[in-house]
Amino acid sequence: MNKSEFVAALALHGAMSKADAEKCYQAFRHTLETELLVAGKITFPGFCSVEIVDKPARKARNPATGQEIEVPAKKSIKFKAGKEFVDKVNH
Repeated sequence: MNKSEFVAALALHGAMSKADAEKCYQAFRHTLETELLVAGKITFPGFCSVEIVDKPARKARNPATGQEIEVPAKKSIKFKAGKEFVDKVNH
């Protein structure tokens, strides 16, 4: 399923127009992106949690040449599905 198919399904399940569903999707995405930077972790009980994690700098090896390289530290996003969501998917 791609974004436009998801927006169409959101419109259907939410009994709204596709334009309103698109606005809802964009508002959710924008809010998640901006507030995650502030809060560091957002939890939707039963559904999921999303958090920013720090990945430390490390050494890695180029598989083509075998040369050792430095991989710089970075921030990453960790998504963990909630129990109710996992149970729903497994039924």
